[in-house]
Amino acid sequence: MIVENTQTQMRKGILEYCILSIIAQGEIYASDIIAELKKARLLVVEGTLYPLLTRLKNNGLLSYNWVESTSGPPRKYYVLSEEGRKVLEQLDTTWQELSFAVQTAIGERKK
Repeated sequence: MIVENTQTQMRKGILEYCILSIIAQGEIYASDIIAELKKARLLVVEGTLYPLLTRLKNNGLLSYNWVESTSGPPRKYYVLSEEGRKVLEQLDTTWQELSFAVQTAIGERKK
């Protein structure tokens, strides 16, 4: 269906931005990223998140640290790199511009 495809594309388009924003708050474990996304009603499964985190790491936008766990194997905690912070600032500006454009466009329709 056309609506579902558009909704999926819209979510995909902002997912990377949301993930970078969550990681920018401080060192975070992947399951905690998923929890934050669910809280924001952006449902994501591990099969979607891990390849995206790998791509962001390979692009130099984040790194990770291994932290020993008392309840199992070591855990990988993600942090933004300096380049990741710069990209996030640019995405913040882009989001503000897009948000204004969308609100302006739909505001005209709702008058």
